[in-house]
Amino acid sequence: MSRSPEQEQERERDAGLSSIGRKAGRGLGWSLLGTLVTKIGSLAMGLVLARLLAPADFGLYAIALAASQFVMHINDAGIIAATVQWRGKLEDMAPTAAVLAVSFSTAVYGIFWVIAPAFARLAGNEAATPVVRLLTVIILVDGLTAVRSGALLRRFEQDKLTKANMVGFVANAALAIPLAAGGAGAYSFAAGQVAASVVTGVLVFLAARLPVRIAVDREIAARLLRFGLPLAGSLGIESLLVNTDYVIVGDVLGPAALGYYLLAFNVSSWVPGLVGTAVRYVSVAGFSRLAENDPEALELGVRRTVPLLVAGVLPAAVLMCTLAHEIVVFLYGAKWAPAADALRFLAVLMVVRMLVSFAFDILTSIGATKWTVWVNLGWVVALVGALLAGTHLAGIRGTAIGHAVVAVLVALPLTAWALSRAGVRLWPVLPGLVRPLCGAALAALVITVIAAVSAPLTGDLPVVELSVAGGAGLLVYVLVVVPMSRIRQLTTRVVRLI
Repeated sequence: MSRSPEQEQERERDAGLSSIGRKAGRGLGWSLLGTLVTKIGSLAMGLVLARLLAPADFGLYAIALAASQFVMHINDAGIIAATVQWRGKLEDMAPTAAVLAVSFSTAVYGIFWVIAPAFARLAGNEAATPVVRLLTVIILVDGLTAVRSGALLRRFEQDKLTKANMVGFVANAALAIPLAAGGAGAYSFAAGQVAASVVTGVLVFLAARLPVRIAVDREIAARLLRFGLPLAGSLGIESLLVNTDYVIVGDVLGPAALGYYLLAFNVSSWVPGLVGTAVRYVSVAGFSRLAENDPEALELGVRRTVPLLVAGVLPAAVLMCTLAHEIVVFLYGAKWAPAADALRFLAVLMVVRMLVSFAFDILTSIGATKWTVWVNLGWVVALVGALLAGTHLAGIRGTAIGHAVVAVLVALPLTAWALSRAGVRLWPVLPGLVRPLCGAALAALVITVIAAVSAPLTGDLPVVELSVAGGAGLLVYVLVVVPMSRIRQLTTRVVRLI
């Protein structure tokens, strides 16, 4: 029986989607493995350092971290994403892209070296200046390896990136922990990060297998800058979104409060750091290949992936919202308990950040980087006032509330608007979100009730609260979100293995 042209086109679309999906799936697997190992290792190292260092040391590091994250977003002028999204032969654009990336990163580092004292004073502690200057060295390495990293992502060779990052983490821990034990304070964080960057950068440079050539093609440079500069501007604004709070908290409340806030923010960043980083390693490349072949295939990919992302993120957010105190005390000790006040609301920000980042990957894949600028600009304009008001009114808890309110009421609507203007329809995604949202609401209710009932019985044993209340909530979530047919299949497989 012959197929109609529409059926044949649909078959080809599904075949193309499946092929890219397999490559992306393999890349995502490696990315998840790598980020899981490094995040678990980072958590373990953080636990060690939290016991070796004082909250004020974390505060100094937070100032340097804010600086480095800002410059990391803008230093390569969007060259990594441009390499992944490039329509054409990689070998033609690589020499020009490499020159641009190195030039921008060197210029940005020079500027930040000069303004580091002013930045540290603005954040409330000029003693952070040398730490800022040391930690921002990582942008020089990033500039040298930008095109190579983009090439590995473009080819879905996430396994090589993963291995390089793992080795870099070992170098980080091997240097940071002895320095902290020896009394180096915030310098232990910075030196470890720089060591990790250098080791990872060398391995990525070798793994990319691109010839070392220096050349500048004006036409290619113009194409790269038209794509990359709006993205770099957007990411620069995004770094303000996630680092302005550090500056405000440090200036208004001091380094100790900033240390508590940094710990809470780090905990809320576990899921974006694990899942979000792994997804971003493949999403831009995957969506770019789909958009390059067939716009309708891109829409199909969006409809399938967004509900999966939401379903994977919500359980962690529910646990952080409902059991923040137990999480912080169990992992870091009672002296860090004040961080829980911020963590409850930063969990909301976590979900929004994940969704917005994924939307930006979609926009980047179709070359609509200008819309990311408008979204982040509107977000940061609304955020600064909310953070200032919240911090003055309610300390770090108020800071986190300001973040959450602006994320939900400003960032999400702006992101939906940007996707619509870029031609990406969102209504087909909505039915797939019903189960995860209902499951999250019911899980939060179950956890809250069980925790309230069991608290007098468990006393000061956060591990029991996490196990009993958290476990019950997660079970309810799975039963609501995962179809029973899928649960039966998984149960059958487990029984057979046993």
